[in-house]
Amino acid sequence: MLKDSISAYIDSKEDEMLKDLADLIRIDSTRGEAKPGMPYGEGPAAAVAAAGEMMERYGLRVTDYDSIMIAGDLGPAERELDIIAHLDVVPVSEDWTVTAPFEPKVTDGKIYGRGAIDDKGPAVAALYALRCVKELGIPLKKGVRLLLGSNEECGSSDLRYYFQREKPAPHTFSPDGDFPLINIEKARLAGTLTASWDKEEEAKDRRLVLLKGGSKANVVPPSATLVVSGVPAGEAEAAAAEAGTLTGAEFTVDAAGEETRISVRGVPAHGSRPSDGVNAATAAFVLVRLLALTGPAAQAALSLGELFPHGDTEGRALGVAMSDELSGALTMNLGVVSIADGELIAKIDCRAPLCATDENLTDVFLARLSSFGIAFSKKQMAPAHHVPEDDPFVKDLLACYESWTGEKGRPLAIGGWTYVHNIPGGVAFGCDTETDHHMHGDDEFVETGLLAQSAKMFADAVVRICGEEE
Repeated sequence: MLKDSISAYIDSKEDEMLKDLADLIRIDSTRGEAKPGMPYGEGPAAAVAAAGEMMERYGLRVTDYDSIMIAGDLGPAERELDIIAHLDVVPVSEDWTVTAPFEPKVTDGKIYGRGAIDDKGPAVAALYALRCVKELGIPLKKGVRLLLGSNEECGSSDLRYYFQREKPAPHTFSPDGDFPLINIEKARLAGTLTASWDKEEEAKDRRLVLLKGGSKANVVPPSATLVVSGVPAGEAEAAAAEAGTLTGAEFTVDAAGEETRISVRGVPAHGSRPSDGVNAATAAFVLVRLLALTGPAAQAALSLGELFPHGDTEGRALGVAMSDELSGALTMNLGVVSIADGELIAKIDCRAPLCATDENLTDVFLARLSSFGIAFSKKQMAPAHHVPEDDPFVKDLLACYESWTGEKGRPLAIGGWTYVHNIPGGVAFGCDTETDHHMHGDDEFVETGLLAQSAKMFADAVVRICGEEE
């Protein structure tokens, strides 16, 4: 039985698969300074080269796209399927405990290292799926291409470069997502809010000198800082305690100098899931209100507090809350706030369901901001990505999932974007699960069993989509 042959083959290659993954993890493929022939720096180019050597070793036809992407082909020249993964990784901290980020370690059925789950592990699983099909001699009616990029974490300009030169295959999946399968990725409205005023108009007493929080639009701000003037220390401490009770954030007051500095600590979360966090910036607006601060800067903070009330992560106060059965509810994240020196600059990240349009979202949002004298940098949203659940490609991949896991496979809708968001008909198929693999965090890992099972599913998918008809 073909399934048994695939399973036995992948199991027999587990040690080799882990060795190849370890070799890729050892390469620090964080984006670096561009150099001749290395557009994203030495690390990403080295990872592309190493993956190309593996592809050649396992008998694939290799094409190098200027050290930006590497492609390995199997089967006839006419492609039916592209599998797209990436080899670049996000930056690391010094807080790893199991091993250093680029020193892979296998322990307790897991391999640790930066990129283990995002996305070097899934890339190697896909490579071994193609190796399996080739070495078992399974005939293919049409070709399959494994395409590995090096800039997914910094905007996916690698894919844009590639698709200026090549056309996508009729079907595409990326293992840079979740099982069972992601078929809906919400629309996105992200941009910058601005307003300004004459600094000479600032109040002399009970004044907001500065309010800053967050660094990225797509991250719930984990911290914020306020500097206020003309507020007695005892009053600031009492208001901070009340704000902490109201918001769930932690406030620390330092009234050592003429001005009082107040630090706010929240809980970070991805901007597509703002309800998972505690927004330190919106918590700071609550404190501004409790302190009864005056002047244009304080009013700017109060305006944002009215538009983005603490805990409102669905755009209710903005009049844009909406949801649909397929893709769920709209999410709204105020990720960056800076109020200082007569200027307001803030950044938002909104993920919108399939029912969203520029008429019922963007136009309403712009009008609501305008009523508070705030401008916005964008006039339209980036569209959602949706492949219908009854698409034969989706059905084939879910059948693979069900066959190998014994679980019912249902497609998922997410607020984030995957590597296939701009590829027509593309879906994300694996490799993440509900387990916390510390993706983008310290001690990132993937289970060795999950890698093996993913490789088996990918091999099955290749045969179903590209194989000879029985």
